[in-house]
Amino acid sequence: MKFIKILFLLAFISTFGQSNVNNQLTAYNFPKIKSSITMPVTIPLSEISNMINASVKELVYQDDSYTDNNNDQFKVKVWKTRPIRLVGGTNQNILIEVPLKIWAEKGIGTLGVYSYQNTTFETVMSFNTTLHFNNNWTITTSTQPNGFRWVTKPVLNYGKIQVPITSLVEKSLKEQQLKFGKVIDQQMATQLNFQQYAVMAWNVFSQPFNISEEYNTWLKITPINVNITPLKFYGNQIDTNIGIDIYSETFTGSKPEASQPIKTAMNFNFIPILADKFLLQTTANIPFTEATNIARNMFLNKEYDLRGSKVKINDIKVYGVENRVMIEAETEGYVKGKAFISGIPVYDAIKKKIVLSNTKFNLKTSNILQKTATLLFKGKIVKMIEDEYGIPTQDLENTSRKSIEEAFNKEYYKGLNMNGRVFNLKPGNIYLNPSGITAVIDTNAILKLILKGI
Repeated sequence: MKFIKILFLLAFISTFGQSNVNNQLTAYNFPKIKSSITMPVTIPLSEISNMINASVKELVYQDDSYTDNNNDQFKVKVWKTRPIRLVGGTNQNILIEVPLKIWAEKGIGTLGVYSYQNTTFETVMSFNTTLHFNNNWTITTSTQPNGFRWVTKPVLNYGKIQVPITSLVEKSLKEQQLKFGKVIDQQMATQLNFQQYAVMAWNVFSQPFNISEEYNTWLKITPINVNITPLKFYGNQIDTNIGIDIYSETFTGSKPEASQPIKTAMNFNFIPILADKFLLQTTANIPFTEATNIARNMFLNKEYDLRGSKVKINDIKVYGVENRVMIEAETEGYVKGKAFISGIPVYDAIKKKIVLSNTKFNLKTSNILQKTATLLFKGKIVKMIEDEYGIPTQDLENTSRKSIEEAFNKEYYKGLNMNGRVFNLKPGNIYLNPSGITAVIDTNAILKLILKGI
């Protein structure tokens, strides 16, 4: 079973939707983002049936001794004639049908002298298996006999005389059915133990991933805990919801240290319900070099009227000061000097841009007379910056949406299919770092995991 192995991969896949227009080379650790991924998981009972059938050999049982079982003078061989069939019950249980062909040989006699006759017949054994998913990633089952039905009844053929041995065989069959139920439980416990896959996945994805060789950028995923809803049984499948709480961290510079490997996966939590949709938060990083290029394309060498005179912007740059974005514009003409317009970056959903709010203005000039025009110039340039300047996020949003949906709709391993859709994606909180602007991307999505053909 590979679906547990992929659970932590999903955390990486989802956060891989980050857009890295980041071309800063200085080392910086971006905000540590806590996110949750929720996904319904569908396990067709046919897949569990395939596992059981693969593990149960054609010859199911063999008793080659006449003298065991209190000298019962009875030998038996049991074969599986068709695949074992599973059907979901209504009380956390699975109904199992095992079609069998049985060869039996019985000795009849006294004082150690016996006459032996054999027969072959077919039956279908039924079992009722109660399944419990333990929070240590193991599954335990309790399989009880649920009767059997004859396909062909056992008869000993003595030529003209045919002796039915149904009652004798039924007693033995009931004993063998109890033993076979224990075999089913043993096979289930072996095949449905996910602890090793959980440990493997946890350790693999505790290693940081290089998501941009060009800018030496690393993504580190740290699972915090896993939540699982109770299993729901249907006629042909088992459903559950899995929620993974993670921290995602972005690093530039040297590769960050991996988390310490684990030998045993932490227990997951049972919770009654998980939302179908989930909120995933990732980061997109816009360097100040890019923000400066946007400003230069908008304003460099442009002239503006001021009291019948001209003011020209001949240089402009963008950088950060504490929690504010600073735009430094060098002007000539009627106002010669440096204008400093700073603001707190926020996302404007209508413009689909990161814009400046709560702006402040300062002007440095050596011409005392020009200072009388400060108020007029302030109103004009601040309004211009507020109205026109912004870092477009439309491409970032489209790219992130496309990247996440591509990751959500793939077959990563044979038989493990994911299907997902992004409902809404937009920047939320905006932070400054020494080299640029970090936007936290809020993504509302739905994801489904289906096992088929493993």
